[in-house]
Amino acid sequence: MKRVLMIQRAEVFSPNSVEKDLAILEAVAQRLRSKGCEVSLVSETAPLESAPSADVIFTMGRLPETLSWLKTLEGVQIVNRPEGIEHCGRCQLEALMARIGTPMPPKEGSDGYWLKRGDQAAQSQGDVVFAPNREALEQEKEKMQQRGISQYVVSAHVVGDLVKFYGVQSTGFFRYYYPTDDGQFKFSDEARNGEARHYAFSEARLQQCVEQLAEAVGIKVYGGDAIVRADGSWCIIDFNDWPSFSRCRDEAADAIADLI
Repeated sequence: MKRVLMIQRAEVFSPNSVEKDLAILEAVAQRLRSKGCEVSLVSETAPLESAPSADVIFTMGRLPETLSWLKTLEGVQIVNRPEGIEHCGRCQLEALMARIGTPMPPKEGSDGYWLKRGDQAAQSQGDVVFAPNREALEQEKEKMQQRGISQYVVSAHVVGDLVKFYGVQSTGFFRYYYPTDDGQFKFSDEARNGEARHYAFSEARLQQCVEQLAEAVGIKVYGGDAIVRADGSWCIIDFNDWPSFSRCRDEAADAIADLI
């Protein structure tokens, strides 16, 4: 019998999504138990050193101490690996995307700018802000620095359809959705691109691109955002470890459970 430990993400990393993030973990746990696994669920805010021993760990954790602890474990299958989770910090991610040729938004444009904290994933709406011009951008940078955030990335706003995608590496699972179609938004800025026009694009090429990115980052359970332009070209504006999969939870849970 395989022993599986599931680590719940600290609430600070689940803005407006605490219940959704827990729901995907519980859905995976249910499927693993049905496969005969012994499953334990703990929060990363609890002392992990006293967590039940396991053959497999599924983790949504992002706290530095969580990642450090996971790196000390030997002979355990870990999804997602702590090194891959660290690579999802936007500064590291942007450098990696540039190195492997992932389509990215330009640095300059005429439709405003996005400023995003670069050290960690977003913890509040103030960690990802829109600035209509350069002057406003400098003001937003100053606000971040006053909050103690010295690492950030800047990109030009890209006009087009916002597409949210979800995937589980090595299983064939890949789905994408338009947030304006179902009205599910984590923050109001996701509606800035307006109603989706459903511009035609190659789903196969997008899947191939983000799977290549997931491989380079080093994570198997991933999600992100892309902007599809009117001409069918697209760029990746966000990529992160283990989203809530709230639009496709049951299918995603099946795929994640199949990883073992």
